[in-house]
Amino acid sequence: MANITAGMVKELRERTGLGMMDCKKALVEADGDMDKAIEDLRKASGMKAAKKAGRTAAEGIVKTRVADDKSYGVIVEVNSETDFVARDDSFLAFANDCLTQAFDKKEADVATLAAALEDTRSALVQKIGENINLRRVAVVEADVVDTYVHSNDRIAVLVALTGGDAALARDVAMHVAAANPMVVRASDVPADVLDKEREIYAAQAAESGKPAEIVEKMIEGRIRKYVAEITLLEQQFVKDPDLTVGALLKKAGADVVSFVRYEVGEGIEKEVVDFAEEVAAQAAASKKQ
Repeated sequence: MANITAGMVKELRERTGLGMMDCKKALVEADGDMDKAIEDLRKASGMKAAKKAGRTAAEGIVKTRVADDKSYGVIVEVNSETDFVARDDSFLAFANDCLTQAFDKKEADVATLAAALEDTRSALVQKIGENINLRRVAVVEADVVDTYVHSNDRIAVLVALTGGDAALARDVAMHVAAANPMVVRASDVPADVLDKEREIYAAQAAESGKPAEIVEKMIEGRIRKYVAEITLLEQQFVKDPDLTVGALLKKAGADVVSFVRYEVGEGIEKEVVDFAEEVAAQAAASKKQ
C-alpha cells in the first residue's frame, strides 16, 4: 500500500478541482498512481453528472457580449439548481466560458456549444454537486447592436437596429427588459395567440347582454388594446411615456430589426418541495437502513 501524502492530495486537487476527501480516496484506491486516480475521478465525475442531469436547474445567470464595432452580440443563459451556486466563482467562470466560445465562434446552436463544453460542465457538476446546464444561446447581427443587463444578471436583452446608434439600442434594450414585449410589430403577433385572446374576450363580452354587433366591436377593441400592450413599437417608452418606442425610433431615423430577451428560468417548471415531507421521508429511509 502506497503512502498517500498531503502533497499528493494537494496535487490531485489542483489538477482536478475536486474535494480533498474525493482526491484522497481516489489515490488510496489507485495505490498512489496519480494518473489512474485522475482517470477514476473522471469516470466518477461522469456518472455523478449523469445522475444529477435529471434534477431541475431553474436558477442561474444570463450574460451578453457585444462586438466593439456593435455589429453583433451574443446572449447565453446558464442554469444551476440554486441561486447560491449561481454566485459561485467556478460557476461564473463556466458561464463566461460559454459566452466567450459563443462570441468567438458566433455559435447560435446550443447543442453544438454544449457539446464543446461538456467535459468542463461535467467536472463542475462533480465539484459543486448541482446540475448545471447551458440552456440557451442566441447571436444577433445588424447595423447596430447593443445590450442591457438587469437585476443581478437575471434579465438580459440584445437589440438590433437599422440606423440609430448604440445609445439608442441600449435605451430600447432597457425598455424591453422592463416592459417584456412579445413581438416587434403588430404583424408579428401569431394568429393562434390572437384567436385565443379573441375567444376569451368573446366569452366575457357575451355575458354583457349587448347586441351582437356591439359585442363584436367590444372584442375588436380589446384585441387592439392587447396587441398594443405586447408590441414593442406600440408600447409607451419607459423613459418618456409621452412617446411610443416606434415614435422614438422614427425621430432617430432608426428601426428595430429584432430583440432577444432572456430571463433566468422563464418557462422552466420548478419542482416545489414540501420541506416537512422531505424531512419525514429522509427519517423513514434512515430507519430502514
